[in-house]
Amino acid sequence: MKANWFKRIWYKINRNYKDRLFCKIFGREKYKKYALELYNAVNGSDYKSLSDLEIITLEDAVYIKMKNDVAYLVSGTIAIYEHQSSVNRNMLLRGFMYMGELYGKILKRKKTKIYNTTLVRIPAPQYIVFYNGKDDYPEYSKLRLSDAFIIPTDDHDYEFTAIVYNINCGRNKKLLDFCKPLWGYSFLIDRIQTNGRTMPVEDAVDEAVRYCIANGILVDVLEEERSAVMLEMLTYFDEKGYEEGLREEAREEGRKEGREEERANTERERKRADNAEARADDLRAELEKYRSKYGSL
Repeated sequence: MKANWFKRIWYKINRNYKDRLFCKIFGREKYKKYALELYNAVNGSDYKSLSDLEIITLEDAVYIKMKNDVAYLVSGTIAIYEHQSSVNRNMLLRGFMYMGELYGKILKRKKTKIYNTTLVRIPAPQYIVFYNGKDDYPEYSKLRLSDAFIIPTDDHDYEFTAIVYNINCGRNKKLLDFCKPLWGYSFLIDRIQTNGRTMPVEDAVDEAVRYCIANGILVDVLEEERSAVMLEMLTYFDEKGYEEGLREEAREEGRKEGREEERANTERERKRADNAEARADDLRAELEKYRSKYGSL
């Protein structure tokens, strides 16, 4: 029985596979050229040296539950870029908090004395979200943190924004044409989803990866780290399913113990019945002796 529910867990696609792939392509030093291409595409800039961009993504365990895919420091800008399969308005608050941690990291590294009277110069914040979920969503939108304020402010004196780009295939063509790695990421996700309509999950992912490699799409990432990519996409530890499996196993053990206990109880009852019947036979025999000696009652 255990093998059956474990198999169901193993062959679920990782619900975070889009995030993980996005981070692998655009958040690794190994593929820093892709990060620079993405930054240039979003900002219309033309940085050419990899040293112009520093990856400053926080890896602290505190943020495991928070969305913070990649973060860059480029010239006078801190850029947080993340992937979303669904647009959550609370991501602005998370991004705002995360941005504060990044500022703290940079100021601490520079040993900046923020209590001095001299103005501290800081990088400008930039928060970009790349959306490729299934819901219909505009190609471009701007979300504002002020929309969450308990007391609205009309003049937007205090503001933090997120620019959301829809990067599903066929959307934001200019942006994706300018950044081939982003187009490749979008294409791979779309092909996996299309395959998934007619293929088992593992086959859908494998075919999409093979197709991209054969057609020169994200070849270095997919070819060099194909096993890791496949594993990250396919291995999804389904905690709910795991717990249900354990509960089912416990129920089966309980049923087994119950059956054994029931058998034990039945045996005890049988023995008690046998003993009672034997005692009754003894009493009947004594009664017959009494009758024979003294006559019927």
